[in-house]
Amino acid sequence: MGIRAEVEWVDCRERFPRDGIPVAAAITGRFASDDADERDPDAGLEFWLVRPMYFTTLHFDEDERKYHDCFVDSDGVVRLPYARGGDNPQDDDELITHWAYLPTLPDTTVDYLTGEDAKTARANALGK
Repeated sequence: MGIRAEVEWVDCRERFPRDGIPVAAAITGRFASDDADERDPDAGLEFWLVRPMYFTTLHFDEDERKYHDCFVDSDGVVRLPYARGGDNPQDDDELITHWAYLPTLPDTTVDYLTGEDAKTARANALGK
């Protein structure tokens, strides 16, 4: 029997996660279509995918550009939330439409354990 996790997706137009928290983020955008020979079958197609990211209320990029209320991936790529209400003026960007807190550790109600608590919970989840 597998362990199941329930995910609650939140629309970015409604609210943001807590500052600094890792989340699953649903990203929408369009694959680059700069392939002149059109060998890439996905070129120009719209996409919607999930990536792990963290949310921050203030972020300074490598070039010192300042961002408010944004999502950042493990490569440092900054993605902005989908526009709040109305048409989206940034249609060509990769934007976050929804986010979800990451699931808890197997058979627990928490997402972080250390020391003896980690050892015990892991053993319980592995059936030992």
